[in-house]
Amino acid sequence: MTKILVVDDEQDLCEILRFDLGNEGFGVETANSAEEALAIMGQRAPGEFGLILLDVMMEHMSGFEMARQLRGNGDNTPIIFLTALDSHDDQLAGFSVGADDYITKPFAFDTVLARVRAVLKRTQSPALTPSGSVIRIGALQIDPSRNTVSVGGIPVELTRREYMILCLMVQNPGIYFSREEIMSAVWPNDALVNDRSVDVHIARLRKKMGSEGRRLVNRTGFGYAFQN
Repeated sequence: MTKILVVDDEQDLCEILRFDLGNEGFGVETANSAEEALAIMGQRAPGEFGLILLDVMMEHMSGFEMARQLRGNGDNTPIIFLTALDSHDDQLAGFSVGADDYITKPFAFDTVLARVRAVLKRTQSPALTPSGSVIRIGALQIDPSRNTVSVGGIPVELTRREYMILCLMVQNPGIYFSREEIMSAVWPNDALVNDRSVDVHIARLRKKMGSEGRRLVNRTGFGYAFQN
């Protein structure tokens, strides 16, 4: 069970997220300040928390400063900012101090859940294959050391985004990714991308993969998955 630390000075919001995320199978602890959160983390084993949901505007230490301290100390726990600061500059500031994602308030819980799952999939998934090795599935061949793809021995020219989508799905065969989860994993810093971009990229990817494009399947209400 993945543990999530929710850090926000709004106690009611912390309790709502504790309840809703708990119902989705996560273990949730809360802190009402950055100082309290750092104290909690200091008492736990490294890596005990799989994710931090972090407010920015808190009394004394801000969420940005907490993230800066964690990253400066070599702590790579994934961080998603949950904040009312919604300008482009604010988002850039969040990513510059080590955020994995950035959600503006007010938000719908299903958005938070989708982003949480996407970040966890991206950060907890093992590497596609060991460096230098090649993965083969049917006629599909992926060489991570060169970032190349071929089908039936014929090279397939993919854009960087198409390659990232393919690797994300190959890492997690049979797992359905919603459009929002794919956007968070592949376009984490781009606030302008929309779910139509995901559909377009996957359609192009299927076409380029030829006979192996059938492995990229869609299930209404669930999203896209890769079938071995």
